[in-house]
Amino acid sequence: MNVPVRLSNGGALPQYATTGAAGADLRSAEDFSLAPMERRAVSTGVHLQIPAGYEGQVRPRSGLAMRHGISMVNSPGTIDSDYRGEVKVLLINLGEHVVEFSAGDRIAQLVICPVQQVVFESVETLDETDRGSGGFGSTGQG
Repeated sequence: MNVPVRLSNGGALPQYATTGAAGADLRSAEDFSLAPMERRAVSTGVHLQIPAGYEGQVRPRSGLAMRHGISMVNSPGTIDSDYRGEVKVLLINLGEHVVEFSAGDRIAQLVICPVQQVVFESVETLDETDRGSGGFGSTGQG
C-alpha cells in the first residue's frame, strides 16, 4: 500500500529501520530540549494521506524510553485518515535530566493499521459474561 506524504519545514519521509519493522521512524524537524516533566508537541514536517479504512498510530521509541525516560503523553497517538495537517509528536521527559534533540533525530514510530467504523446502538441490557462489570485489575484476582 502506498501512503502519500507531503514534507514541510525540513521533514523526512518515515522509514523502516529493518525489513521486519512494524513501525516506521518519525524524525524531528527541529532542534529542541526537554527538561524533566516537560512536554512538547514536536514538529515532524510530515503530512500524510492515509487511505480510508486505516489509521496511523504514533508510538514511543523504546530506546528513548530506556536511555532517557522519554515517552509520549498520548500513546499511541491516532492520525485519522481524513487529517491532512502536520504530524506532531507529544513527547514528555519522565527522566531526571534535560535531554537535547537535533533535527533529524528519531523521536517516534508510525504504524499504519486497519480500522473499522461500527454503528453504535442504544440497548437496555448487554449480554452477560463471566467477567461482568469487573474493572481495573479484576481479572488478576485469585
